[in-house]
Amino acid sequence: MSDLVVVARFSFPHEAHIARGLLESEGIPAFVADEHTVNMQWLYSNAMGGVRLAVPRMHAQKAHEVLNDDFSEAVDSEFELHVEKCPSCGCQDLEPYTKGKQAAFVVFILLGFPLFFYKHGLRCKSCGAFWRP
Repeated sequence: MSDLVVVARFSFPHEAHIARGLLESEGIPAFVADEHTVNMQWLYSNAMGGVRLAVPRMHAQKAHEVLNDDFSEAVDSEFELHVEKCPSCGCQDLEPYTKGKQAAFVVFILLGFPLFFYKHGLRCKSCGAFWRP
């Protein structure tokens, strides 16, 4: 077999295996190196240069092209993005909000134990409306 060329480096072995699966789906043989060392001693990952993904030299150019492809348009067309809107004013400027958190804190200070009667939801930054999606 021809010599191997490192086409990518990853901090975690699972990332390297995802990339290896992508390359193999394109017919490019790929090999993951140093995954066991990083699994046993993850602090060595940066010192060793991470988990290496290698391919035969004759497939290196195609491997770089496959790994650098941008699939974001395919993902966007597959999954329609749902943008949450305020039910009161229709604004899209929303933030996660916990209603009743301040009252729960006061009860905790006064009684010495927490009563969890707060609600998680979204709040509109424009009109202040709160709801639970």
